[in-house]
Amino acid sequence: MISLIGTMIGASIGIFIRKPSKRLLGAIMGFAGGLMLSVIVFDLIPEAVHKGGLLNTLIFYTIGILSVMFLDNVFSSKKSSNGNYIKVAFITALGLMFHNLPEGIIMGVGFLAGENLGIKMSLIIAIHDIPEGIAVTAPLMASNVKVNKILLYAFITAIPTALGAAFGVIAGSISNEILGYCLALASGIMMYVVFAELIPESNKLWRGNTNTLSILIGLTLGFIMVSLM
Repeated sequence: MISLIGTMIGASIGIFIRKPSKRLLGAIMGFAGGLMLSVIVFDLIPEAVHKGGLLNTLIFYTIGILSVMFLDNVFSSKKSSNGNYIKVAFITALGLMFHNLPEGIIMGVGFLAGENLGIKMSLIIAIHDIPEGIAVTAPLMASNVKVNKILLYAFITAIPTALGAAFGVIAGSISNEILGYCLALASGIMMYVVFAELIPESNKLWRGNTNTLSILIGLTLGFIMVSLM
């Protein structure tokens, strides 16, 4: 439920603000990237090494990076540049649905590793999903689709997150070692998302000190969360 809130907040912003500033979107993405990076480095990877060993962590961490890189390349090649907003929205939503599946896995294994880690991952993913909700909503608003339908479509794109969480719980509960592998896989996925999507997209939307500060604030807040929770 927490993770779904992010997508729906983003959809609501897209509906009511219609054209949120690039500075705001860039700051949200930068903040989410910094927060995510902090939890990966200080929480997820150490936990994966503890449960699965250094070598296995490196292997599954690499698999996580390569798998999400493959998906990213597949859907990047299918992006539309024409004025067909419905088509753009459909391709965007399809890409986000596949993107949200591994995010759910991250949350599922996070809760298995500890309730606090699961809550932290859910909150971070919720923040990260706000721009995604806007991304689905904007082209649909441009096509004059009814608001209730737009919210429904945004909700549907978030459903794979819950399916991924269920899969993560099932896979991670087999043994402590498997849980370590899942945490390493999740770390790789998240690391790619931070450096290939969130931070570059943040800088693309708005080049300035706002982005740098938002990343640093996210990183600092993540470090505090890891230390206190």
